[in-house]
Amino acid sequence: MRIPGPFRVLVVLLLVVLSWLVGSALFGGESGSPLINFFTGKRGASVEPTSAETRPRKYKCGLSAPCPPKHLAFRLVSGAANVIGPKICLEDKILVSSVMNNVGRGLNIALVNGVTGELMESKSFDMWAGDITVLLKFLRVLHEGTLVLVASWDDAATKMDDEARRLFEELGSSVAKKLAFRDTWVFVGAKGIENKTPFEQLMKNNKNTNKYEGWPESLEMDGCIPLRPPGARPLEQEGV
Repeated sequence: MRIPGPFRVLVVLLLVVLSWLVGSALFGGESGSPLINFFTGKRGASVEPTSAETRPRKYKCGLSAPCPPKHLAFRLVSGAANVIGPKICLEDKILVSSVMNNVGRGLNIALVNGVTGELMESKSFDMWAGDITVLLKFLRVLHEGTLVLVASWDDAATKMDDEARRLFEELGSSVAKKLAFRDTWVFVGAKGIENKTPFEQLMKNNKNTNKYEGWPESLEMDGCIPLRPPGARPLEQEGV
Protein backbone atom coordinates (compact mmCIF):
# COMPACT_ATOMS: atom_id res chain seq x y z
CA MET A 1 0.00 0.00 0.00
CA ARG A 2 1.36 3.37 -0.94
CA ILE A 3 1.69 6.09 1.76
CA PRO A 4 -0.12 9.31 0.84
CA GLY A 5 2.15 12.19 -0.13
CA PRO A 6 1.31 14.57 2.75
CA PHE A 7 1.79 11.83 5.30
CA ARG A 8 5.22 10.99 3.79
CA VAL A 9 6.25 14.63 4.18
CA LEU A 10 5.14 14.60 7.84
CA VAL A 11 7.13 11.41 8.52
CA VAL A 12 10.23 12.87 6.91
CA LEU A 13 9.93 16.04 8.98
CA LEU A 14 9.55 14.03 12.19
CA LEU A 15 12.60 11.93 11.32
CA VAL A 16 14.65 15.08 10.68
CA VAL A 17 13.61 16.64 14.00
CA LEU A 18 14.28 13.42 15.93
CA SER A 19 17.66 13.03 14.23
CA TRP A 20 18.56 16.60 15.18
CA LEU A 21 17.51 16.05 18.80
CA VAL A 22 19.57 12.86 19.06
CA GLY A 23 22.55 14.56 17.48
CA SER A 24 22.30 17.50 19.88
CA ALA A 25 22.17 15.19 22.87
CA LEU A 26 25.16 13.18 21.70
CA PHE A 27 27.33 16.05 20.57
CA GLY A 28 26.67 18.68 23.21
CA GLY A 29 23.94 20.81 21.66
CA GLU A 30 22.59 23.64 23.79
CA SER A 31 20.34 22.23 26.50
CA GLY A 32 18.62 25.56 26.73
CA SER A 33 17.45 25.52 23.08
CA PRO A 34 13.73 26.43 22.84
CA LEU A 35 13.03 23.51 20.55
CA ILE A 36 14.62 20.95 22.88
CA ASN A 37 12.84 22.49 25.82
CA PHE A 38 9.56 22.23 23.98
CA PHE A 39 9.98 18.50 23.35
CA THR A 40 11.48 17.67 26.74
CA GLY A 41 9.15 19.83 28.80
CA LYS A 42 11.95 21.96 30.25
CA ARG A 43 11.54 25.66 30.82
CA GLY A 44 14.10 28.20 29.75
CA ALA A 45 17.39 27.41 31.47
CA SER A 46 18.52 29.91 34.11
CA VAL A 47 22.16 30.87 34.45
CA GLU A 48 23.49 29.36 37.68
CA PRO A 49 26.13 31.38 39.52
CA THR A 50 29.55 29.82 39.59
CA SER A 51 31.07 28.53 42.82
CA ALA A 52 33.37 31.57 42.83
CA GLU A 53 30.34 33.85 42.83
CA THR A 54 28.51 32.03 45.64
CA ARG A 55 31.52 31.45 47.89
CA PRO A 56 31.85 34.23 50.50
CA ARG A 57 34.89 36.34 49.88
CA LYS A 58 37.61 36.05 52.50
CA TYR A 59 40.01 38.78 53.45
CA LYS A 60 43.30 38.78 55.36
CA CYS A 61 43.57 35.92 57.87
CA GLY A 62 40.18 34.67 56.65
CA LEU A 63 38.16 37.64 57.94
CA SER A 64 34.73 38.09 56.37
CA ALA A 65 35.29 41.84 55.90
CA PRO A 66 38.39 43.97 55.34
CA CYS A 67 39.92 45.95 58.18
CA PRO A 68 39.89 49.76 58.05
CA PRO A 69 43.08 51.59 57.08
CA LYS A 70 45.81 51.58 59.72
CA HIS A 71 44.44 48.43 61.32
CA LEU A 72 45.93 44.93 61.46
CA ALA A 73 43.81 41.91 60.60
CA PHE A 74 44.32 39.00 62.99
CA ARG A 75 43.00 35.56 63.80
CA LEU A 76 43.84 33.50 66.88
CA VAL A 77 43.03 29.80 67.24
CA SER A 78 43.79 28.05 70.50
CA GLY A 79 45.00 24.49 70.63
CA ALA A 80 42.47 21.65 70.72
CA ALA A 81 42.97 19.40 73.78
CA ASN A 82 46.63 18.29 73.72
CA VAL A 83 46.49 17.14 70.10
CA ILE A 84 46.09 20.07 67.68
CA GLY A 85 48.37 23.06 68.16
CA PRO A 86 47.33 26.73 68.15
CA LYS A 87 47.67 29.25 65.33
CA ILE A 88 48.30 33.00 65.24
CA CYS A 89 47.75 34.90 61.98
CA LEU A 90 48.45 38.61 61.45
CA GLU A 91 47.95 40.45 58.17
CA ASP A 92 47.68 37.14 56.32
CA LYS A 93 51.02 35.95 57.73
CA ILE A 94 51.12 32.91 59.98
CA LEU A 95 53.26 33.85 62.97
CA VAL A 96 52.72 30.73 65.06
CA SER A 97 51.52 27.27 64.01
CA SER A 98 52.31 23.57 64.18
CA VAL A 99 53.33 23.68 60.53
CA MET A 100 55.98 26.27 61.40
CA ASN A 101 57.06 24.05 64.29
CA ASN A 102 57.08 26.95 66.74
CA VAL A 103 54.25 26.00 69.12
CA GLY A 104 54.38 24.39 72.53
CA ARG A 105 52.21 23.31 75.43
CA GLY A 106 51.08 26.25 77.56
CA LEU A 107 51.05 29.85 76.33
CA ASN A 108 52.05 30.68 72.75
CA ILE A 109 52.85 34.38 72.47
CA ALA A 110 53.70 36.64 69.54
CA LEU A 111 55.04 40.15 70.15
CA VAL A 112 54.29 42.66 67.41
CA ASN A 113 55.52 46.20 66.84
CA GLY A 114 52.49 48.38 67.48
CA VAL A 115 53.63 51.05 65.00
CA THR A 116 54.76 48.97 62.01
CA GLY A 117 52.85 45.71 62.58
CA GLU A 118 56.05 43.69 62.22
CA LEU A 119 56.65 40.53 64.24
CA MET A 120 59.25 41.10 66.93
CA GLU A 121 59.38 37.67 68.54
CA SER A 122 57.32 34.54 69.14
CA LYS A 123 57.79 32.08 71.94
CA SER A 124 55.96 29.33 73.86
CA PHE A 125 55.96 28.87 77.63
CA ASP A 126 55.22 25.51 79.25
CA MET A 127 52.73 26.29 81.99
CA TRP A 128 52.54 22.71 83.26
CA ALA A 129 56.16 21.81 83.88
CA GLY A 130 58.08 24.93 82.81
CA ASP A 131 59.78 27.70 84.76
CA ILE A 132 57.49 30.66 85.37
CA THR A 133 60.44 33.03 85.73
CA VAL A 134 61.11 32.66 81.99
CA LEU A 135 57.64 34.05 81.22
CA LEU A 136 58.03 36.82 83.81
CA LYS A 137 61.31 38.00 82.27
CA PHE A 138 59.66 37.96 78.86
CA LEU A 139 56.75 40.16 79.96
CA ARG A 140 58.54 42.57 82.31
CA VAL A 141 60.64 44.26 79.63
CA LEU A 142 57.96 45.00 77.03
CA HIS A 143 58.05 48.51 75.59
CA GLU A 144 55.08 50.85 75.45
CA GLY A 145 52.71 49.95 72.64
CA THR A 146 53.98 46.42 72.02
CA LEU A 147 51.13 44.17 70.88
CA VAL A 148 50.86 40.83 72.68
CA LEU A 149 48.94 38.00 70.95
CA VAL A 150 48.35 34.87 73.04
CA ALA A 151 46.89 31.46 72.20
CA SER A 152 46.82 28.65 74.76
CA TRP A 153 47.34 24.95 74.22
CA ASP A 154 46.65 22.11 76.65
CA ASP A 155 47.25 23.82 80.02
CA ALA A 156 47.70 27.58 80.32
CA ALA A 157 47.66 28.15 84.07
CA THR A 158 49.21 25.57 86.39
CA LYS A 159 52.46 27.53 86.75
CA MET A 160 50.76 30.94 86.63
CA ASP A 161 51.56 33.03 89.71
CA ASP A 162 50.24 36.37 91.00
CA GLU A 163 52.87 38.43 89.18
CA ALA A 164 52.19 36.77 85.84
CA ARG A 165 48.46 37.37 86.24
CA ARG A 166 49.10 41.00 87.14
CA LEU A 167 51.32 41.49 84.10
CA PHE A 168 48.61 40.15 81.81
CA GLU A 169 46.08 42.40 83.50
CA GLU A 170 48.33 45.37 82.76
CA LEU A 171 48.26 44.29 79.12
CA GLY A 172 44.46 44.56 79.16
CA SER A 173 43.28 41.11 80.29
CA SER A 174 40.00 40.80 82.19
CA VAL A 175 40.29 37.07 82.89
CA ALA A 176 43.92 36.51 83.90
CA LYS A 177 42.92 36.16 87.56
CA LYS A 178 40.39 33.45 86.67
CA LEU A 179 42.63 31.42 84.38
CA ALA A 180 42.84 27.85 85.72
CA PHE A 181 44.04 24.35 84.84
CA ARG A 182 43.30 23.44 81.20
CA ASP A 183 41.18 26.51 80.52
CA THR A 184 41.27 27.63 76.89
CA TRP A 185 42.35 31.25 76.34
CA VAL A 186 42.95 33.61 73.41
CA PHE A 187 44.00 37.20 74.01
CA VAL A 188 45.30 40.33 72.27
CA GLY A 189 46.64 43.08 74.53
CA ALA A 190 49.22 45.85 74.49
CA LYS A 191 51.78 47.34 76.81
CA GLY A 192 50.38 50.60 78.16
CA ILE A 193 46.76 49.95 77.20
CA GLU A 194 44.42 52.29 79.08
CA ASN A 195 41.33 50.07 79.21
CA LYS A 196 40.60 46.38 79.06
CA THR A 197 41.06 44.85 75.65
CA PRO A 198 37.99 43.88 73.60
CA PHE A 199 39.97 40.98 72.14
CA GLU A 200 39.82 38.20 74.70
CA GLN A 201 37.96 34.91 75.13
CA LEU A 202 38.06 32.29 77.87
CA MET A 203 36.55 28.80 77.90
CA LYS A 204 36.53 27.18 81.34
CA ASN A 205 37.56 23.58 81.86
CA ASN A 206 34.38 21.87 83.03
CA LYS A 207 33.88 18.10 82.91
CA ASN A 208 30.14 18.62 82.34
CA THR A 209 30.56 20.84 79.30
CA ASN A 210 33.99 19.93 77.86
CA LYS A 211 33.98 19.12 74.17
CA TYR A 212 37.00 16.88 74.50
CA GLU A 213 37.60 14.44 77.35
CA GLY A 214 39.40 16.55 79.95
CA TRP A 215 39.56 19.71 77.81
CA PRO A 216 37.11 22.42 76.71
CA GLU A 217 36.65 23.21 73.04
CA SER A 218 39.09 25.24 71.00
CA LEU A 219 38.52 28.99 70.72
CA GLU A 220 38.79 31.09 67.57
CA MET A 221 38.84 34.88 67.53
CA ASP A 222 39.51 37.45 64.82
CA GLY A 223 39.29 41.19 64.33
CA CYS A 224 41.15 44.39 63.52
CA ILE A 225 43.81 45.91 65.79
CA PRO A 226 44.44 49.65 65.44
CA LEU A 227 48.04 50.65 64.86
CA ARG A 228 49.68 53.33 66.98
CA PRO A 229 49.53 56.91 65.61
CA PRO A 230 51.99 57.66 62.78
CA GLY A 231 54.01 60.00 64.97
CA ALA A 232 54.77 57.37 67.60
CA ARG A 233 58.34 56.20 67.62
CA PRO A 234 59.08 52.63 66.50
CA LEU A 235 59.25 50.07 69.27
CA GLU A 236 62.12 47.84 70.20
CA GLN A 237 62.43 44.99 72.62
CA GLU A 238 65.35 44.65 74.93
CA GLY A 239 66.74 42.01 77.22
CA VAL A 240 64.58 39.05 76.27
